[in-house]
Amino acid sequence: MDVLTGREARGRVAGDGVELAFGFWPGRGKPVVALHGITASYVNFVGIAERLAGRRPLLALDLRGRGDSGKPEGQYGMAQHARDVAAAMDAFGLDDCVIIGHSMGAFVAAALAAEHPGKAAGVMLVDGGLPLPAPPGVDPVALLDTVLGPQLARLRQQFPSRESYFDFWRPLPAFPAAAWGPWVEAYLDYDLGGTEPQLMPKAAEAAVRGDYLDTLNAEALRERLSAIKAPVLMLSAQEGFYPGQPPLYGEPVVSAESAAVARFEHQLVPHTTHYTIALADPGATSCADALVEFAGSCGK
Repeated sequence: MDVLTGREARGRVAGDGVELAFGFWPGRGKPVVALHGITASYVNFVGIAERLAGRRPLLALDLRGRGDSGKPEGQYGMAQHARDVAAAMDAFGLDDCVIIGHSMGAFVAAALAAEHPGKAAGVMLVDGGLPLPAPPGVDPVALLDTVLGPQLARLRQQFPSRESYFDFWRPLPAFPAAAWGPWVEAYLDYDLGGTEPQLMPKAAEAAVRGDYLDTLNAEALRERLSAIKAPVLMLSAQEGFYPGQPPLYGEPVVSAESAAVARFEHQLVPHTTHYTIALADPGATSCADALVEFAGSCGK
């Protein structure tokens, strides 16, 4: 299995009225289903898949509106993504799997476990899935443009070549020099659609906007979390989006927002940010090892 040369199986599967692209890395036992973040793709899990090294199969989906999956008008939000994932699992004949979600994918994983409980034997949340406190009195749309403004601007840009896209990312703090490597380049390479010299990121802005607003509905998120019967393991990054920032999920937030979850454990992953927890080491190794142990504890 050589994830760096694209030898994972790639294909398409039916979701809930939309076709989803996927990547599949083989391994022993029942597949783990992997769900990515808000502007990402299934290739977000390339590092974790390599570090799994066949200890578990990994089925990673492009969520609707991202990657090579369909991009319908409207019909976004965590419940819709959960219906897509459940339909895709049905197509593969999968039930009772461990679900791992990173960032927004963690919110989708929680929705799947709450609303389609037969699909989830366990849920692993990676730096996402719990409500985050919003500044009081701030309009949600204004908050969206503040938090995701640079990402939305990137989605509208054209790049003449893949190397120019790499050059766009290299000076940004998301992937410091120590984190830059084949996994990041595989992720960024897949992120682009079209042909040179008019390459553009694949994620649809309408999908990003609709999904982000849905994650701000804290009461709906808490209701889903309280409905999850499967065990939940959360791995959180030591730092925020970028090095030197406070974590998105500090201990007070984790303690308060996880209280409604029946079976919840939390692990802090040192020396990671929101991005490098999945796409660089030590994050990818920590996630892979924790995933194998967690799947075993779930009987999978």
